[in-house]
Amino acid sequence: MVPTLVYYKHWYWQFFSYMFVHGSFSHLLSNMLGILIFSVALERKIGTKEFLLYYLLCGVLAGIASYFSYYFTGMNAVLLGASGAMYAVMLLFAVFFPGAIILIFGILPVRAPVLVLFYFAIEFFSQFSMDGIAHSTHLYGLLFGLLYIRIRMRIRPLKVWGIL
Repeated sequence: MVPTLVYYKHWYWQFFSYMFVHGSFSHLLSNMLGILIFSVALERKIGTKEFLLYYLLCGVLAGIASYFSYYFTGMNAVLLGASGAMYAVMLLFAVFFPGAIILIFGILPVRAPVLVLFYFAIEFFSQFSMDGIAHSTHLYGLLFGLLYIRIRMRIRPLKVWGIL
């Protein structure tokens, strides 16, 4: 998604299509691996239609929010990849499977909610780094995932995790 093309040429489909284009093979591989790890159990739990609605809606809304962020800050960054939607999927997995253990790099065991909070912290502090990664889009994916879970599913993730 290129904000100037959306604004001047009205290429609004980029709010959707950006999720299916990646900058490199490693970018594609990391997004697809994350989605594979978390989505199989989720799709079985909530069904294909609900999962697809969640994934696509969170991804599109993360793209739209990123567009406005770029627009109001005067940045014309190129946004691509499924990371915003993937972060939302990771959050939903942690809500439905809070006791699940994820092996980071195949060796470091971490509970799913801890992983989500860890990635939230990384993305929050990295968004100011100007490293060419759309950290705010990842955060928007988490935000819209959280809103979807709270509003549509009526689940309070922090309560499920025993934090509040």
